[in-house]
Amino acid sequence: MAKYALGVDFGTESARALLVDVADGREVATFVARYPHGVIDEALPRPVAGSGCPPKLSKDWALQSPDDWLLTLKQSVRATMKASGVKAEDVIGIGIDFTACTMLPVAADSTPFCKMKKHEKNPNAWPKLWKHHAAQGQADRINATARRMGCDFLDRYGGKLSSEWMFAKSLQILEEAPGIYNEAARLLEGADWVVWQMTGVEKRNACTAGYKAAFEPKSRTYPPKEFFAAVNPAWANLVEEKLSTDIYPQGAVAGGLTAAMAKTLGLKEGTPVAVANVDAHVAVPAATITGPAKMLMIMGTSICHMVLGTEPRKVEGMCGYVWEGIIPGYYGFEAGQSGAGDILAWFVENAVPAAYHAEAAKRKKDLHGVLEEKAAALRPGESGLVALDWLNGNRSILVNVDLSGMVLGITIATKPEEIYRALIESLAFGTRKIIDSFESSGVAVDELYACGGLPYKNKLLMQIFSDVTGRTIKVARSEQTCALGSAMFGALAAGKKGGGYDTIEAAAKKMAGVRREVFRPNRKAKAVYDPLYAEYEKLHDYFGRGVNPVMKALKTLHFEQAGKR
Repeated sequence: MAKYALGVDFGTESARALLVDVADGREVATFVARYPHGVIDEALPRPVAGSGCPPKLSKDWALQSPDDWLLTLKQSVRATMKASGVKAEDVIGIGIDFTACTMLPVAADSTPFCKMKKHEKNPNAWPKLWKHHAAQGQADRINATARRMGCDFLDRYGGKLSSEWMFAKSLQILEEAPGIYNEAARLLEGADWVVWQMTGVEKRNACTAGYKAAFEPKSRTYPPKEFFAAVNPAWANLVEEKLSTDIYPQGAVAGGLTAAMAKTLGLKEGTPVAVANVDAHVAVPAATITGPAKMLMIMGTSICHMVLGTEPRKVEGMCGYVWEGIIPGYYGFEAGQSGAGDILAWFVENAVPAAYHAEAAKRKKDLHGVLEEKAAALRPGESGLVALDWLNGNRSILVNVDLSGMVLGITIATKPEEIYRALIESLAFGTRKIIDSFESSGVAVDELYACGGLPYKNKLLMQIFSDVTGRTIKVARSEQTCALGSAMFGALAAGKKGGGYDTIEAAAKKMAGVRREVFRPNRKAKAVYDPLYAEYEKLHDYFGRGVNPVMKALKTLHFEQAGKR
């Protein structure tokens, strides 16, 4: 009798459930459910029984609704099970992954503060999505204090903690909404909160704790209390009062489905649930990577770069390294670019003339496809353009959300496809900069692997990445790599005795795979891209390392003037 595992991937706009045969990784059924509220970045949802206009949010805010998570969990799992025809008793385990850091304040019984009438109109009561950047001021002070105190934990994160992570977001709650901070029993990741709802117990995962909250798995410690107190005395007891040192490794069992959740999802009570994971990290074994020197690029709205290593290394601007944060027995290194697919989407939605839209409609072709086709007809360097991929700030290696994008070399003869190609090239240059940073620090990157939405949609982008980096790129077999990875950890939660696997390596051998199509670098193209990349590096350092802080000045001016409207 065949056995199956469920993986649920909670993304930025939706949740996807995937049912997989644990014997060979065959994908039986899948369903995507979109969050009704999407990304909350303009105004809070109107209270059901409230009146008046809901509070507006500033430009750098990005929130989500916990109701959306539970609704889409139910919708996606039920629809997937219905489409599969599989019986509930044949599902041996469940795993989930989440965008991170996505965190929220909750009461002792796990009730989100945004669900409380007295707090529902306060933005700091709502879950802060990974791309919430309104805590940059707090992040700057955190980093300055850590450097002043000589805190060695910064070395594990490339010298900076991001505004996207747990510390900056928690400090923002403390300083902007101290009542919420003081009343909250827990500040925790959305991933751990959903597992709590599924199992009835709070079990935090080592991946988000290690990469997003500076938890050190070997010593099982956070930064010292003195550090938090130095940043803000009222923040001194963050770990003891709001976080937890009771952290569980990837592949551990969080618990079994409660009777209520089993009924909600249409599954069997007690079905093993794995501790949660981060979407990018769970994709690594699902792309067949269980050893060092193979970098996985999770290419979607943004790009995450994951690679395994045998030794701890300090790499400038990396998002961090965590012992066994991805695969047992290795240090897992992470870096990333804050924008990718959303940069190309921005261009298509806002900067392409009507004639191109008309052509796409006439040819019954996606506008991205039309631009890709036209851009592919250009030779490397033919556009005369070079761009910086910072339209959503820079995650690695500069770790600065105040940086912004640019395209240099535009003339009155410049065409949309030339800008489109330059933006793709800028993304590839950003990845090459990350690879160079890793390799110069002793972390080998011999091969590239890719998954996410972009590799399956844009072959020109993949070829340019191969040409610019000079590396072969393999593409994960599954277009739902994150959900597949979560299903693999679900099989791990079941264990061999329960019909699954006892190690993630064993699960990867049977359930993971790559496609036959491989992107190999074109030597002639790389010979052109090398000097163009050198120009990118000059711009990168000029605007990104403080030589000319014009981008910060422009952003400040923007907010000043926008606030006067």
